[in-house]
Amino acid sequence: MGEYFRCFKWLYIILAAVLLLFGFLSAGHMLIASLSHHERTNTECVTAERVFDYGDVLTDREERKLRRLIARREKQTGCDIVLVTLQESLKDYARGIDPYVDYDEFVRIYAEQFYETNGFGYDKPNGDGVILVDNWYREDDGRIYTWLCTTGRAKTEYSDADVDHLLDNVYRYVERNPYRAYKTYVNDFYHDMMGLHIIRLNISGLLPWIAGAVAAAAFVLCNWRSKRGGSTVTAVTYVEGRKPEFRVREDRFLRKSVMRHKIQTSSGSGGSGGGHSGGGGGGSHGGGGHSR
Repeated sequence: MGEYFRCFKWLYIILAAVLLLFGFLSAGHMLIASLSHHERTNTECVTAERVFDYGDVLTDREERKLRRLIARREKQTGCDIVLVTLQESLKDYARGIDPYVDYDEFVRIYAEQFYETNGFGYDKPNGDGVILVDNWYREDDGRIYTWLCTTGRAKTEYSDADVDHLLDNVYRYVERNPYRAYKTYVNDFYHDMMGLHIIRLNISGLLPWIAGAVAAAAFVLCNWRSKRGGSTVTAVTYVEGRKPEFRVREDRFLRKSVMRHKIQTSSGSGGSGGGHSGGGGGGSHGGGGHSR
């Protein structure tokens, strides 16, 4: 048993160090969260509601839990955090505002208009905050669309990578467990705005690889010098007289023959894909969208 422990002691040390590091990070996270408190200055917002489950995908209990979580995260981030679920086509609504808007922009227009109409913003109307609109209706193109709209300080500080990461996490759970998906939206936004990306690092998929790499490294460190065998076979072990014999061989160039053929070619054409980017009401909004 002692020999086994000595062999893998570095593995235990490294794992203990990792756990200790995450313990310190969690403690720091809790300390920062407890000290963060912003006073709301927007007195013109027309509603105190933050969870608009028009799509009826949440239970009443889940809505209450999300409201409590959002209220806490708003004070910590200094941003309004709004959630809207839908179960309707936005085609007529969006094209009534912009006749040429594409399908993946319908929900963006709705999100921006909803945010502005209700006067959301922690500091002022149409100010610091974020809104997630998840429309469960499958539009004519066969897709379901989701949009994360950022405004004010949230737009300035929230990067494109943060938007993609948050929406990826929402989509990881939304079909199986909408409540977990929307809770992830609120918590991920909080972590990103507080600069605590490392705390919400999802290592569940990487853990087996990390553990395997650490175990392999520990095994190599313990065994690379142990029980090294001596050399029992040399270059002349099986040579008669134990003396190598080298045969001299050479190639002689005699002649060259070259055949020429003309290859007929035909011209062709290819295609290229395009990208997509969306804007917001007068440039006052940022964000991004996903579809499923």
